[in-house]
Amino acid sequence: MTGVIIAGCGDVGRRLAVRFAERHMPLWGFVQTSMSLAYLRELSMEAVQIDLDRSGALSWPEWMSDSLLYYLIPPPREGQSDPRLQRFLGAIPADRRPRRMIYISTSAVYGDRNGEWVTEETPPAPDTDRGRRRLAAEQMLQSWCENQDVSFVTLRVPGIYGPGRLPVKRLRSGGPLVDERESAYSNRIHVDDLVEVCLAAAERAPDNRIYNVSDGHPTSMTDYMLQIADLLGLEAPPIISMDEAQAMLSPALLSFLNESKRLDNRRMLKELGVRLRYPTLRQGLPACLPEVV
Repeated sequence: MTGVIIAGCGDVGRRLAVRFAERHMPLWGFVQTSMSLAYLRELSMEAVQIDLDRSGALSWPEWMSDSLLYYLIPPPREGQSDPRLQRFLGAIPADRRPRRMIYISTSAVYGDRNGEWVTEETPPAPDTDRGRRRLAAEQMLQSWCENQDVSFVTLRVPGIYGPGRLPVKRLRSGGPLVDERESAYSNRIHVDDLVEVCLAAAERAPDNRIYNVSDGHPTSMTDYMLQIADLLGLEAPPIISMDEAQAMLSPALLSFLNESKRLDNRRMLKELGVRLRYPTLRQGLPACLPEVV
């Protein structure tokens, strides 16, 4: 592949850009903020600021037809579809289709599984609009890629943690946590390991493959928060029952707490050959400390 296109250059996209810049590969970025635009230009990376909530033509590099394209732009916060991805795909010129697309999806497409283990063969069954939007996007991308003869890989990613990504503000606010005996299973991946998976997916994934991307050691949101509080020397938040949580916590937070599943990451480890740097929170959380504010 002659170059890399990154659509959506937030934290993960910028980290990917740095890795490819180190390889001296042609890079092209689509960004949503002026901050990301300035950051990528500091890497001598061609970058264009776009607004996919509006229709309009997009600029594309001449070498795009032999490129690797990462799509990391999230859907809108409302609805059950992804018009942003639809506009993006519709703007790709017929003579500049990428060779491979890698889509960053979410494990929310599986919905609530009552704490059971979930593999890539588990049929998606989202029970929130957040999950429905992502599943609709997956299906849209699959259809487009198959019609355009473009290889694609889907990475289903749970919660991402890392330097600058810890819920420190929430801990310091004293918001309550659900009793761990009632708390749902949740899954995570350290941002550095996610970037390694993204790189490996480009090099080793078979065509049209789906991967669960997690550290393989699910715990609960309560355990996660308490480990962070302990690491930072913060007072542990108050503990409430799940019934109390339904009345006290926001619908957005409850949408996570009401989904319990454990992601099986064996396909990722075996096929992509990824050796996780942080396979557990106890290994990964201390690596976040230098940038904790």
